[in-house]
Amino acid sequence: MSDIQRCEIRPGHLVEWTLHRATVEASATLPDDARPPAYVQESHVRTARSVREDGLFVPTWLGAAFDIPGAVDLGVLEGAFAAWTLRHETLRSGFRWAGDEMRRFTLDPEAVMLQREDVGFFPQATTLTRYLQDRFDIAADALTWPNFIYTAVVRDDSTSVYMAFDHSNVDSYSLQRIPAEIHELYAVGLERRGTVETAPVASYVDFCATERRGADRIDDTHAIVARWREFIARCDGKLPNFPVDLGLDPEGPLPAQKLMHEMLVDDADAAAFEAYCRPYGGSLVGVLAATALAVHEVGGQRVYRTVVPFHTRTKSQWSDSVGWYVGGAPIEVPVGPAPDFDSALGTVRAALRESRPLSRMPIARVLRLLGSDFRPTSPDLYSIVSFVDTRGMPGAERWQDLKAYGLIRVSYGDQVCVWISRLHEGLQFAARYPDTAVAYANMRRYVELLREHIVAVARAGAAVRD
Repeated sequence: MSDIQRCEIRPGHLVEWTLHRATVEASATLPDDARPPAYVQESHVRTARSVREDGLFVPTWLGAAFDIPGAVDLGVLEGAFAAWTLRHETLRSGFRWAGDEMRRFTLDPEAVMLQREDVGFFPQATTLTRYLQDRFDIAADALTWPNFIYTAVVRDDSTSVYMAFDHSNVDSYSLQRIPAEIHELYAVGLERRGTVETAPVASYVDFCATERRGADRIDDTHAIVARWREFIARCDGKLPNFPVDLGLDPEGPLPAQKLMHEMLVDDADAAAFEAYCRPYGGSLVGVLAATALAVHEVGGQRVYRTVVPFHTRTKSQWSDSVGWYVGGAPIEVPVGPAPDFDSALGTVRAALRESRPLSRMPIARVLRLLGSDFRPTSPDLYSIVSFVDTRGMPGAERWQDLKAYGLIRVSYGDQVCVWISRLHEGLQFAARYPDTAVAYANMRRYVELLREHIVAVARAGAAVRD
């Protein structure tokens, strides 16, 4: 995970694809789709609208970047993009307002066409980077439709692909699958020199309807709602922030953010850390335990409270589907007065076991049932620390050679969002955080302490095995 400034953009000739004008015009006369938005989609769009009404444009798109080696056939690449778009129903489904109600519409596959535009040659990487970011801000906006765009920077020896999507269409798992899928479709297209047929995959739009029906069956007496009510009460009536001083003015405007991005440890230390943590549940448990200890050292809080993101692809039918399959589970980790890593591991493991089932109930549904005023003033409802092991993703072993990245738009926000990824090369750290001197200092201290805990555990485990 990175941002567009750090994904090795090089000069070249820019070409872009969006939905064809005729496709967009056809969407205007479509009847409503009876399948409602997922709660996470509705919350995301309403939050974007609320922040916009407060006078601030906050881009929140996600993206994928990767190279195609050699001279590219743009017609075949366009066919790969078209086939991939048709494969995932969420990309031809959008929302419109009827009063204060969000309603879905969905295009038939035969109505979907792409439109190619030759933008021109960019001799400087900085100018191209700035153009792409500005273009993605508009083309992948949460409050418009269509809300995605595909681009290619063409050179004689390689082509770099950059794709951006409003978050309502994708999660990090979706992004990580894109490089291999587009490469495969492009290779098949080169072989056949014609239209690429793709096998259908399960639709995220169907998942949204199924999940929402289940969520709407509970009321404010449900045990899950009670658990969240107790957790939020212990967080002083709100969802948890990152528990270190970020130097924020509570009455000030939403601050700009920065990205912190680096490798934490190499493959050897990551493997040793994973082996040490395996009896407790693996690296996720270890990362959360190390975070709990680190933020205690930085901020002094005796209980680390956070919402842990989990994927909701609970059935194999959703494994190839593009969508936002993420829920959250609240956990509490006591860390004072003299905690050690093993006890933190045990506490985190127990907390995750108890709370993970809560992640299958959309938080937005729970908040609605709680009846509290959670009118969002920030694009992030709460801070997160996310861990994903990407090594099982198709083609992940080639990501470094292909300059493959998942892209995060860093704009504005008062929360800290951390993504820790297990790559073949080691553990990578990326975080969005408020752009203040205090936040930078405390985030640097957090990262160094996180690294120290991981390395200490890895080396201790290796010494025992030796």
